[in-house]
Amino acid sequence: MAIHPGSAAPPGSGRPPDMPSLCRDCCLVADTMPSRCPNCGGGRLVHHRSLLRLTIAHVDCDAFYASVEKRDRPELQSRPVIVGGGTRGVVTAACYIARIYGVKSAMPMFKALKACPDAVVIKPDFSKYTAASRQVRALMGKLTPLVQPLSIDEAVLDLAGTEALHGAAPAVVLARFATAVEQQIGVTVSIGLAANRLMAKIAAGRGKPRGFTVIDAGEAAALLAPESVRLLPGVGAAMARKLETMGITRLGQLQALPERDARRKLGDDGPGLVRRARGEDSRVVDPTREAKSISAETTFDRDLSDVVELERHLWRLCEKLARRLKEHELATDGVVLKLKTSRFALRTRAARLSSPTVLPDRLFEVARSLLAKEATGTEFRLIGIGANPLVPRATADQGDLADPATPRRAAAQAAIDALRGRFGEGAIARGRSLP
Repeated sequence: MAIHPGSAAPPGSGRPPDMPSLCRDCCLVADTMPSRCPNCGGGRLVHHRSLLRLTIAHVDCDAFYASVEKRDRPELQSRPVIVGGGTRGVVTAACYIARIYGVKSAMPMFKALKACPDAVVIKPDFSKYTAASRQVRALMGKLTPLVQPLSIDEAVLDLAGTEALHGAAPAVVLARFATAVEQQIGVTVSIGLAANRLMAKIAAGRGKPRGFTVIDAGEAAALLAPESVRLLPGVGAAMARKLETMGITRLGQLQALPERDARRKLGDDGPGLVRRARGEDSRVVDPTREAKSISAETTFDRDLSDVVELERHLWRLCEKLARRLKEHELATDGVVLKLKTSRFALRTRAARLSSPTVLPDRLFEVARSLLAKEATGTEFRLIGIGANPLVPRATADQGDLADPATPRRAAAQAAIDALRGRFGEGAIARGRSLP
């Protein structure tokens, strides 16, 4: 057995091994390896024929919000933890212990507590999660410049051409990265390594938590064939039902659909859907790609119909949305209002702005007019606001001869942000946010 710690190939072989192995604990690479690492005795081994050749990785933090809370409160390590709102709210995140009981993200809190009555419920602290996310991203940035964030807790990386920089294959570099995240930040990640973004994402979802799954192009179609069509990103409940009416419930059935039939039955997106069912994906990793949407919402402790109370909650959400936009160096050219009635009926209303903004009062002005048309006595259990479309922050709140007030409003908001940054969020508040 040829072995070499951290090497991309066994020394003296002149070629990559047919079935290389990697110890995720000490990063030993070998052409063969028994059930435990001969170097450190660890059992977290990865074996794959393409282990040392693949370069596209999907990194997903494990139960991120709950993991950060457990990191900060070690006494909760063995307890089921749910991050979310009150009894009328929904589950934002659940640790893996809580998931054993059937708790899932977006589940109503009362159902989650019924399934797992011993769970510890923690109110979300997004500033803390954002800080941890930035630490993880900073470590990613040391691996490759081609990092495309997908959300606060996941990203896709292209490590092609980095072997000379790191002195090791991407698989080894990723194993080192996972250890660094765990030791330096206190959370764990799961990694998918594949030939394209689609299969890397699917691979990352296997073996969680602390997973490391490798899938190459040659095995993708066969691996996907027995899986439900719902596994495929982009196949939601409506598309799944449409496919089921056609007798297609497994990806293998979708793979066999001729392109002409796919287009006729599923429209212009049909052929692309069939290609994805085969594990094909031509998307590149684009570090300049911005987030698709940014939003904020809240579920009330009791149903609300009074417009003044609804506006007070809406204002707070506008402040939160403005803060999130600035954190991403983005602005918005439009507002989306989201309302959920006491009967769980969802309403969404949208409006464009006269010019891009990150100011909460400008967001509020537009959202308030949308709310006025809906708050006519209906009781609501949830309100939310989203930013769409997103534009670069540099384009926001510049004003002109016809709008001299906006730059002054921007300066006033900057002063408020500075005070809050120094003394905390409660240091200063607008009157409309008070009861």
